[in-house]
Amino acid sequence: MATIFSRIIAWEVPSYKIYEDEYTFAFLDIHPTALGHTLIVPKIEVDYFVDVPEPFYTAVFQVAKKLAPAIQRATGCKRISTLIAGFEVHHFHYHLIPTNSLAEIQSGKSSSASPQDLEMMQQKILEELENTQQ
Repeated sequence: MATIFSRIIAWEVPSYKIYEDEYTFAFLDIHPTALGHTLIVPKIEVDYFVDVPEPFYTAVFQVAKKLAPAIQRATGCKRISTLIAGFEVHHFHYHLIPTNSLAEIQSGKSSSASPQDLEMMQQKILEELENTQQ
């Protein structure tokens, strides 16, 4: 059975897409640690990050490098923290988490964001990506 992330990539489940290319799909986490929390997943369903084949593996990190500055500008945070946990969904996913302190990450707290907040943040990040490309 396909993971929730494979279903998001296939548009069977709606998401707040931030970025997509041949190898990756990035979208906002609906239970973010902080608003703007983004997940990057390869377009191949592999559970453990060390098992992700090239070019999917490298593409995830190249996309992270592209998205992190746009997320940082959109959220106004001090830093984008990253995390690979991999226990919640058996499909490798790389977290980009807007943070202002280590304590925010260590708390591990997440909350549900409203659709309006997610849509607003999606637009802000997309605008920042657009501004970067011009």
